[in-house]
Amino acid sequence: MATALEALAPERRRQLRPLQPSGRAALSAGPGEPPLLDLASNDYLGLSRHPRLQEAAQRSIERDGVGAGASRLVSGSRPIHQDLEEELARWLGRERVLLYPSGFQANLAAVQALADRRSLVLADRLIHHSLLVGVQASGARLQRFRHNDLGDLERKLQQARQGDGTQRLLVISESLFSMEGTSPEVRRLTEICQRYGAALLLDEAHALGVLGEGGRGLGSGEAGIQLISGTFGKAFGSGGAFLAGDALLGEWLLQHSGPFRYTTALAPPLAAAALAALRLIQEREPQRRALLERAEHWRGALEAAGWHRPAGSGPILPLLVGDDARSLELQQRLEQQGLLSVAIRPPTVPAGTARLRLVLRQDLPEGSLERLLQALGSP
Repeated sequence: MATALEALAPERRRQLRPLQPSGRAALSAGPGEPPLLDLASNDYLGLSRHPRLQEAAQRSIERDGVGAGASRLVSGSRPIHQDLEEELARWLGRERVLLYPSGFQANLAAVQALADRRSLVLADRLIHHSLLVGVQASGARLQRFRHNDLGDLERKLQQARQGDGTQRLLVISESLFSMEGTSPEVRRLTEICQRYGAALLLDEAHALGVLGEGGRGLGSGEAGIQLISGTFGKAFGSGGAFLAGDALLGEWLLQHSGPFRYTTALAPPLAAAALAALRLIQEREPQRRALLERAEHWRGALEAAGWHRPAGSGPILPLLVGDDARSLELQQRLEQQGLLSVAIRPPTVPAGTARLRLVLRQDLPEGSLERLLQALGSP
């Protein structure tokens, strides 16, 4: 372990850096430190400090305390948990929702519910680490298909069915890839899975609240998706996660899911804030649409300035740099100009694809794009 740490190159070494909110869409390293415009967090709709979320969390603290004190199956289940699950299920058009304390736990549970050691999992090459850990924990065999290449996926499904027509198949993808900003054609993805009798797990963590009809994600209305995984720590501005599926799968998770059974329930104040966010999102359709329009404007402006056009259409704009050290240099240059954007380096992204991960927030002040372009300079 010590040898491996010593061998870690400086440009690959991570550090924890405490930051605190400092005014509108800004963070600072501490008292007296200059504010940094937040172009890094996943608070896409700027809800984490919205008064309605804060008030809902505070009321929950006064009523339920800070923590649940036990798992949902012991004494940790509260009415707010059930209220959030039922309202979220109606909004998503799914029969059952179960809450989890984190997206990592939800993804572990989802894979283990849909695959076992006799299964074959076909996963997009760039799926989140938590999903890969879930595949490993399930004991299933793993095959990767090229990122968002549904033709490659179909060829692999066809080969799998020719080899064993009865084998349990699971396909895993995301609706908005957090480091790429890209999305698959979800309707076609669903159709391919149905054609070959494969279950589909879609991680909607970064899309919910932002993409799809009413912000319901790109899997909205697609009955062929067995499980949707989502989180409250991004556009919802709270914390925790959930799985959404049909009633049978929901009951199976309740009875058999280790990540659900053997963990303290989601903190009631987080559940209350997530419920307030869910209701707020449904009232803020114009703001959601404006965020996506702004993202397209930013992409065009970055391209016009000579940068590689960030892929996708959502609020995640990866600015590809390539070299690890250069990406850190750009991060530091932006910070000197009062902008926070974190350099993403391997192993989070493939070698040679280091980038600045630019994230739009609905509450960014006017002039933010001009500040960014000036700080970046020429490529």
